[in-house]
Amino acid sequence: MEFRHLGRSGLLVSEISYGNWITHGSQVEAEQATACVHTALDLGITTFDTADVYAGTRAEVVLGDALKGQNRDGLEIFTKVFWRTGTGRNDSGLSRKHIMKSIDGSLRRLQTDYVDLYQAHRYDHHTPLEETMEAFADVVRAGKALYIGVSEWRAEEIRAAAALAKELRIQLVSNQPQYSALYRVIEAEVVPASEELGLGQIVWSPLAQGVLTGKYKPGQPPPSGSRATDQKSGAGFIARLLQDDVLEAVQQLRPLAEQAGLSMAQLGLAWVLQNPNVSSAIVGATRPEQLEDNVKASGIKLDAELLKRIDEALEPVVQRDPALTQSPATRP
Repeated sequence: MEFRHLGRSGLLVSEISYGNWITHGSQVEAEQATACVHTALDLGITTFDTADVYAGTRAEVVLGDALKGQNRDGLEIFTKVFWRTGTGRNDSGLSRKHIMKSIDGSLRRLQTDYVDLYQAHRYDHHTPLEETMEAFADVVRAGKALYIGVSEWRAEEIRAAAALAKELRIQLVSNQPQYSALYRVIEAEVVPASEELGLGQIVWSPLAQGVLTGKYKPGQPPPSGSRATDQKSGAGFIARLLQDDVLEAVQQLRPLAEQAGLSMAQLGLAWVLQNPNVSSAIVGATRPEQLEDNVKASGIKLDAELLKRIDEALEPVVQRDPALTQSPATRP
């Protein structure tokens, strides 16, 4: 496993990080989830990403249990706040009230005194940004989080937050966007702004919900037990990627991966890691052997000719529109 700085901070994170968005607490049982976490640790993954909203807060509980007894100083634990986690009027968004309640709940569920990175899971159009950033500053000063990040924020929102963070003397170090060879909406605006301001990307869905593994074939039903067949684990989210033109383009990557001596998953992960603004690529797993394959993408360098051929294969179906980065117009 190789490591990268999180933005321009001094914090090193594993190039491949482990996330439990739609696995822990919902798609797989706790015992299996724990086995995946322990495999991740054995393979050199030290960075773990979750959120209070995942599986209705259960994902944090499962991750906390799985990491119990590990050397806390050797881990980087990330979580997030924004989406609704209760029935009250203030149980969502980025108000001071919700942030202060949520960080304490996350720490309790994760069984830790602090998280390494606390992230705004979306931009809150109904809370003054100054209120949000001041609350984050107080979380940092209380020792409950070491760094602050955002997720799925637009370039102009990142710039405004970075200016306030500088005034408040806290470190805004990262953005967590969707990014893959099929979904490149951050490249035009978010990445240049992040490079200028010193933020790194912690990318989610680097394999496009598993589509870039090649397991979904054009004209064929999704494999039994896959994410596309499980309504609880993102079937609706992946549906837009299961069009035949997308799947046909992805199949053109198979001979390229074979020529490079890589699995399709390794090729997809290596692709996002070629972007120097990417600090880490988040992978999930329902089986330990998936992680054993994924981690082999760390440290791989793809040559210019291979990158060109990947672009040629996927270009007709790549999404690039920066406007696709959106936060809810109303609070969830």
